Amino acid sequence: MTRAELDAAGITGPELRAAYARCRELNAQHGRTYFLATRLLSPGRRPAVHALYGFARWVDDLVDEPEPGTSTAELQERLDRVDKDLGAALGGAPVDEPALVAVADTAHRLTLDRALFDAFLRSMRMDLDTTGYATRAELAEYVHGSAEVIGLQMLPVLGTVTSRAEASEPAAALGEAFQLTNFLRDIGEDLDRGRVYLPADELATFGVDRERLRWCRAHRRVDQPVRRALADQIATTRAVYRRARPGIAMLHPASRPCVRTAFDLYSRILDRIEAAEYNVFARRATVSLRRRVVVAGVAAARVTVARLGRGA
Repeated sequence: MTRAELDAAGITGPELRAAYARCRELNAQHGRTYFLATRLLSPGRRPAVHALYGFARWVDDLVDEPEPGTSTAELQERLDRVDKDLGAALGGAPVDEPALVAVADTAHRLTLDRALFDAFLRSMRMDLDTTGYATRAELAEYVHGSAEVIGLQMLPVLGTVTSRAEASEPAAALGEAFQLTNFLRDIGEDLDRGRVYLPADELATFGVDRERLRWCRAHRRVDQPVRRALADQIATTRAVYRRARPGIAMLHPASRPCVRTAFDLYSRILDRIEAAEYNVFARRATVSLRRRVVVAGVAAARVTVARLGRGA
């Protein structure tokens, strides 16, 4: 199936194909919901999605999963190297890292703006020395580079029936919604890394601070003030999903089932958090495999009908 995707995308050369295959492996391994939704795209569109995800995942792991004893200065040097090597790859110079090889090729094929990658790397650098965000505005700066730019990078892959400029705002909002959902789902894991990705002033409204969150994590339980605070954060996140929803209709019809499925499955994580009475400290809130398969199956049926209707 990987070979068919690469052939459909016109990707040739053993090294380049191997680089894309590696990114596909990263997507399948780490982005289960994202990967499942990507399967609903036509084969020729999938490699670019894998490349963009693979690059983002590779860089994120450099920051979040370093070897024990790695210093902040060493991580900064790694990101500087990534920045330099990305520039070289975009300029046509050979590089060794598969994620860089694939994403540079995708960037050329889609004429992606280098500024989108610069914003992403800026947010990754923020993770090296920023452990919390005082306000929503401060968090928004991080989210722009870590998530909104991914939505903007995806637009030329997915195609639009409107101008790309018109589709950009909801595309960025969808990236934001997915990221805010991740923040809520991963509160416990982020606390273990010493980080909180929720605005401190909004938490304080409910009498919640970092120490209270740490207590919840240590005891694997949630108290009433934290429940109220997380309910408020979920309401804010759902408002972002509402801003993003109109963008689905702006996409090429062939791409809509993929994005609609990702939208549906990711937003259901919020339902799972509520069903667990907001206890994100004991276990990760996930959508069951059965539910993912059902949602993806319905979408796949619609894709098949649409392709048959076009005589494909």
